[in-house]
Amino acid sequence: MHGHPDATYMTMNESSYWLLRCGNQLLTPSDKSGGNIFPHGLAADFGSPGDVLLVGKWQGAPCYAAEIDKLPENTAGELVPVRSLFNMATSEAISLAARAIQLLDWKKNHRYCGRCGAPTTLRTPEFSMVCPECSLVVYPRISPVVMVLISRGDELLLARSPRFKPGVFSALAGFVEAGETLEQCARREVREEVGIEISNLRYFKSQSWPFPDSLMMAFFADYAGGTIDPDPSEIEAADWFSRGALPALPEPVTIARQLIDAACKSPDSPVQGA
Repeated sequence: MHGHPDATYMTMNESSYWLLRCGNQLLTPSDKSGGNIFPHGLAADFGSPGDVLLVGKWQGAPCYAAEIDKLPENTAGELVPVRSLFNMATSEAISLAARAIQLLDWKKNHRYCGRCGAPTTLRTPEFSMVCPECSLVVYPRISPVVMVLISRGDELLLARSPRFKPGVFSALAGFVEAGETLEQCARREVREEVGIEISNLRYFKSQSWPFPDSLMMAFFADYAGGTIDPDPSEIEAADWFSRGALPALPEPVTIARQLIDAACKSPDSPVQGA
């Protein structure tokens, strides 16, 4: 799908694919059949956007990403919310879009040096923002998140955050802290969020998730003791659910849903490949 591209815009005269973000919306083709979410054309067709990043290739052609203040006049297509885009695309398209969104966020958030405050510059061919005054180099941020689905016989422990859609329950998740292993994070987050202990931690797979810059790493685990005691600052409700009578779940594009679906297909929840 994409390799290690130069982080610059090479030519204005080639027909390419585009990921153009306006606010929290992306420009998409009017015809999105088959999961086609990237508009195609020359730079001039999209108002010749500036500060463009070459983020990879799509269907053999370069794919560029850029921020725009408004939709250019006479540009075909429509703006859609970023999250809804992830529900209409293929896994390969989602991967490329996630990469582009995270790189746009990183570039926007590091326009100035965090050490001395001087304006930074983009360095190629690698993706890095460099301070010309103190030489600080900042690479795109990736925040590791551990997700854990706990089983107790036929039951799965699911919880909901106040941020979820009404009625939706999911697996537990939390950010890895400094100096922590993934295994330590999994046990700590489960203990902090619902007050129980786990054992037999097994890796499932990972997913890049650009809200804002997460790398989700999902695990199965077994119940090892304790009574559910939700942390009210993070968990609105948590309970054991039979695999045959689950509540509303996250959307299929999410790794949380894939983790739950895999557990329901295999009661023993074996280690899965990526």
